Amino acid sequence: QVQLVESGGGLVQPGGSLRLSCTVSGSIFSSETMGWYHQAPGKQRQLVATITPGGSTTYKDSVLGRFTISRDNAKNTVYLQMNSLKTEDTAVYYCYLTRGVIDYWGQGTQVTVSS
Repeated sequence: QVQLVESGGGLVQPGGSLRLSCTVSGSIFSSETMGWYHQAPGKQRQLVATITPGGSTTYKDSVLGRFTISRDNAKNTVYLQMNSLKTEDTAVYYCYLTRGVIDYWGQGTQVTVSS
């Protein structure tokens, strides 16, 4: 049974930083493509970043230069380092694991950017 558990969300001021973590169990983590989505109130869930088993990454245009996705295979964990946070980054952030036709999601962690 694949499980994803996010942590690291919270309240931060504009310009601040947070690091989200997602720990995966029940899978061969090093073989999985991982990513982060976020969903703001009243908005559609959007892809933020992905990372392949080989370390290739993709990013939503609005987070380029500010967010970094990484993985630690020894810890079965994927991270999202978020710097220079903006109020528009406020959302629930979801970790995901994809096997193409089968996707798995974490429960979400709230990120609130506010003065």
